[in-house]
Amino acid sequence: MITTRLFLTAALMSVSSMMAFGFQADKMPQTQDDKQPDRLLVSTTSGLVQGFEQEETMAFLGIPYAKVERFQPPMPVDRWDTIRICDHWGPQAMQNVGSRTLSEAEMSEKNSCVLNVWTTDRKASKPVMVWLHGGGFDSGTSAWNPGMGLAKKDVVVVSVNHRLNILGFLDLSACSEKYKNSANVGMLDVVAALQWVRDNIRNFGGDPGNVTIFGESGGGGKVGTLLCMPPAKGLFHKAIILSGTILNVNTKKMSEQLGAAVLKELGIDSNNIDRIKDIPYQELYAAGQRAMAASIGTRRPGTPMMWGFGPTPDGVTLLQQPFQPGFADISDNIPIIIGTTFNELQRLTYQQPMTFQQAREALMPTFGDDTDEYIQAFKEAYPECIPQDLLSIDWLFRPKTLITADEIAETRKAKTYTYMFTWRSPLTKASQHGHELKFCFNTLHHSKNELPEATKEDLRLADLMSRAWAQFAHTGNPNIKGLPKWKAYTPKNGVMMVFDHKCRVLNNPDRHLQKLINKHCFKQLDEFRKTH
Repeated sequence: MITTRLFLTAALMSVSSMMAFGFQADKMPQTQDDKQPDRLLVSTTSGLVQGFEQEETMAFLGIPYAKVERFQPPMPVDRWDTIRICDHWGPQAMQNVGSRTLSEAEMSEKNSCVLNVWTTDRKASKPVMVWLHGGGFDSGTSAWNPGMGLAKKDVVVVSVNHRLNILGFLDLSACSEKYKNSANVGMLDVVAALQWVRDNIRNFGGDPGNVTIFGESGGGGKVGTLLCMPPAKGLFHKAIILSGTILNVNTKKMSEQLGAAVLKELGIDSNNIDRIKDIPYQELYAAGQRAMAASIGTRRPGTPMMWGFGPTPDGVTLLQQPFQPGFADISDNIPIIIGTTFNELQRLTYQQPMTFQQAREALMPTFGDDTDEYIQAFKEAYPECIPQDLLSIDWLFRPKTLITADEIAETRKAKTYTYMFTWRSPLTKASQHGHELKFCFNTLHHSKNELPEATKEDLRLADLMSRAWAQFAHTGNPNIKGLPKWKAYTPKNGVMMVFDHKCRVLNNPDRHLQKLINKHCFKQLDEFRKTH
């Protein structure tokens, strides 16, 4: 959930990747070769930026793409006349960081609309891959996933910071016309970043006519949201959704109710609504948590849906929520890759001995009279399974991913490709939420805490996944040499690419199993739909 950190990406990403942040310096760059112009100096619509060499790429970190006023849509950046040195991460968006104190350079309300670019050839016209970080719509930073490894697969990589939580998604539209767009300004920031890509990426060697958006967890939810946003139409051409199908059930009625509750908590009425712009962030965030509990309710951990401070359909900025079951028809021509990991956020049982009978007893409270049918369906889907798998497999993302894949493959013009990532960590013996990212980004060397010593097989898998993702960005088709033939998905063929040390294709391996999981693990969602 948004406010309780539904998406646990923050816990799973390497802390070491969240390095020092910073912005701007005024000194002129030094040319490495006096006979050539400095290739690290790039002109943008707002001014000159200077990058730095990073692992055989040219990296530009912390480039401002918008300026913001609280609860208002993003605005163009003020032009600068000096050279902006972009060699450090820009500040992350305001979020709950507990008792830690972060500087303005590390976390900022005014200056967090920044993006990063990695490229290998500024004179090229390569496909562009725009990354949206995880953390739900509540937390996170682009610093979790540096793009230099993927950029070496013949693409230009861009990653984005944008407004989150109450600053990005507080709906005050019912209180004042001035705040008519406040419910979705966090996603309008992302649209502004895509507009920046359209206007500037050629100077970094990218093709603005060939842009792929991709994201994991909450980032996958953001990709799905963009597929339903008219302001984003035409700004991207392909989409990849990794472990992103937790359902956002926000309605306009719910978000307006929450907005009114926040104002009540703060003692602000519609006659003096502008006072909310001066409330310190921590006080505002805390009021938001209290307001949620007092109005639409606080999400319980493990709930298979999210609500609160996240995107809300308004018929203009956002036409509908994604994954319910598909996307708005404005994106019918966008090819999509969508998939999950084997275990995701499920509580793991691999560290304890277990028999199938013990697994059956532990499954009974969830599956009741269908427990034996669940076990049989599991064994048919995964013949080599062990008892712990039955309890540790993902019960949140895969069922709805399958439903969405069925819907979009049947109704859209563009092709759909599905996958499952089943590589298991040597530390946890599981394929958890976020584990695939170091393979997609080809950055195993940045994940020593999760993979202390990458094997030859690990490195090969990282090369395959990052090349497949880059190939999809090039052509809308992820097939590459080294992978089995990956056909487009239909409900009938059920084609699912399995990414592991031995990649393989399965056809509808778990449809019966996922129907049982959907039946028993989404009862709260069914109840919600009956009353809304």
